[in-house]
Amino acid sequence: MNNSNLLEIDGSFGEGGGAILRLGAAYSVLFKHPIRIYNIRANRPKPGLRLQHQIGLKALSEISSSYLSPCGVGTEEITLTPNSKSEIKNYLELNVSTAASIGLLLQPVQIASLGFRKPQKIEIFIKGGGTFGKWAPSVNYLKEVTYKILERSGLKIDLDILKHGFYPKGGAQVRCIIHPPKKAVKPINLIELGNVDLIQGEIIISNQLQRNRDNIGSRIKKSIQQQLRRYDKFETDIRYTWVESISPGVGASLWAHTNTGVIISTGTYLGEIKLSSEKLGANIAQELLHYIQNEIPVDKFLSDQLIPLMGYATEPSTIKVSEITNHTWTNLELIKLFTNREYKILKNDNYHLIIFK
Repeated sequence: MNNSNLLEIDGSFGEGGGAILRLGAAYSVLFKHPIRIYNIRANRPKPGLRLQHQIGLKALSEISSSYLSPCGVGTEEITLTPNSKSEIKNYLELNVSTAASIGLLLQPVQIASLGFRKPQKIEIFIKGGGTFGKWAPSVNYLKEVTYKILERSGLKIDLDILKHGFYPKGGAQVRCIIHPPKKAVKPINLIELGNVDLIQGEIIISNQLQRNRDNIGSRIKKSIQQQLRRYDKFETDIRYTWVESISPGVGASLWAHTNTGVIISTGTYLGEIKLSSEKLGANIAQELLHYIQNEIPVDKFLSDQLIPLMGYATEPSTIKVSEITNHTWTNLELIKLFTNREYKILKNDNYHLIIFK
């Protein structure tokens, strides 16, 4: 390995968390540029890799047959050298002993697969981990929003949720099948919200919380519908499902389809001990109404997930967002290290345009 060719990335810059690891490693494989990441999570109470970061990095290196330097929990520096021959494995099984977010574990492979051309599909079976977790996209959100938007550009990802998992024990089971793009990926242009055709939602509740006289699901659903009716007579399809899970938990999200092909979402909300079902439902509905009222077509949780595709596509892309989140900034800063694609941000009173030329 030629160390002079390594791209040096300071893991403490920006939000200084696990996102730099996931994105930096993914871009390394996508753009076939070896990297060294140092000062990993240097500003965190427990610096260095956590187990979930280690699992994600090893999954990416194994799938892509890339070289990953020896690493473990607490490691503060790693190097990754992509395999120049594009030898991609078609199956990987991951065992996760914690409630680590499955959505975040899949993110590096998801991004890197934008550049894969073979095999026709890659299957990843994950045993353990969490389908819901704080500060992470739930698998429901990925399935109903992120992956449906990515599919329009050529990257198709199917998720089969066999068992849900919540903090602290996890215990989920998920099968993910990635179909790499057969052609050059298409750009993303999401500028106009359009008219809302349908609002859908899913509320997942573990069986430990099921009580005869206190149906959490129906209370959350009723509260959501009450809030939505105050604004407009939207057509809704909101369902709640009781599931087996090792740890108790509640996870919920809404997403709206519009006549311009937009899917705008609330992201994922979690139940909390001191938060009533009615308040949880109201919070979720108000989040969605904020986007609709301000005509925002890309929610703050989707924006950073679209930056890799926008930076990799050769044609111009533009998205309209309500804010530039820390994760979006980190993504934009990292993409500049790997590509000469130019982008700009135009700020207006209640929205921003992110434009890749």
